[in-house]
Amino acid sequence: MATACPLNFKKVDANLSRFAALVVALLVMLYLFTHTTFILFFLAFDFATRLFWSEKYSLISTLAKLLKNIFTKEEKFTDGAAKKLAGFFGLFFVIALIVIDFFAIWELSLIVAAIFLTCSLLDVFFDYCLGCKVYFIIKKIYPNFMNNL
Repeated sequence: MATACPLNFKKVDANLSRFAALVVALLVMLYLFTHTTFILFFLAFDFATRLFWSEKYSLISTLAKLLKNIFTKEEKFTDGAAKKLAGFFGLFFVIALIVIDFFAIWELSLIVAAIFLTCSLLDVFFDYCLGCKVYFIIKKIYPNFMNNL
């Protein structure tokens, strides 16, 4: 599969994205231990900032760059649209957690958080971006998917 080929001709550093996924996973775990909804609102704001505005204003992106420099990881480029779709999935999970937390359905919150953490940690530890895989499947079915992003 040609997953390394940039389908929207925008490349992003996959290692930065992996460090960001690590920070997101840690914050979701912190939410699970503390039940502090503010963490979810922060995550939603940060995802929205990265997706709709600019990564340079995202605290998580800034922290990911710092971690990448500390661990001296080389750049590894991947398709930007695939990572953007994965970001939309992340925003969806965070919004779902906020809504579930509002209704105080703790069991459902654990299930959604477990799925979200699994997706994030697959990217962190195995460089396997589930959102990116979904993107490439959709792109085969609908070739013009996300061309304007």
